[in-house]
Amino acid sequence: MSFLAITGLRVAHGRTEAVHGIDLDIAEGSVVCLIGANGAGKTTTLRALSGLLRPRAGRVLFDGTDITGWRPHRIAAAGLRHVPEGRQIFAELTVAENLALGAWLVGERAEIARREAAVLARFPRLRERLGQQAGALSGGEQQMLALGRALMGGPRLLLLDEPSMGLAPLFVEEIFRIIADLKSAGTTILLVEQNASAALEVADHAYVLETGRIALSGPAAQIANDPAVAAAYLGGGVGGA
Repeated sequence: MSFLAITGLRVAHGRTEAVHGIDLDIAEGSVVCLIGANGAGKTTTLRALSGLLRPRAGRVLFDGTDITGWRPHRIAAAGLRHVPEGRQIFAELTVAENLALGAWLVGERAEIARREAAVLARFPRLRERLGQQAGALSGGEQQMLALGRALMGGPRLLLLDEPSMGLAPLFVEEIFRIIADLKSAGTTILLVEQNASAALEVADHAYVLETGRIALSGPAAQIANDPAVAAAYLGGGVGGA
């Protein structure tokens, strides 16, 4: 049984439907990437999965439970955590306060402290900046904070939306190293990423989304070697929408 199973998902922005009945499956412990051009519906799909948009139709099963139409806080409590495009950290709060907000559903202080220690071990730059305002961090450091905040919630499934967008090459390498480390640790990830070649390299399975429909899917290595995919997406970055 799929860890996340999406069938017939249709999602609209106002009256305009952006996702037209897609099916998608994610196995537990795998990394699945969703690639496509600007406006293809990638970010819309993630927002529907995390409850930020209500599906017009379709079904979302998370570890066997139907979570279709659940509110965002309930989906987060079930273990599905969303790291949105543009990071969306709380710029006026400190790094430590941002991390603490990621653990808002965790009741035990000892467990919160354990998770914070694990996050800071993974992101040593954040340890050096715990007392700083998050808005003063570089773009790469803010992305690390957004990831760290999500990890504070103990996610069973991570939705990552364009984690390398706008980052310097060294930070892009670091972000994909972290994604590979999370994969090695058994974290299940659905990745939307402008850098299609890097996404396909770290992913197990891939879906190509075109104008709100799945145009192609298969093992990531197979998708990466498809001539049409290479011509459309692997010559450079792909935007997200």
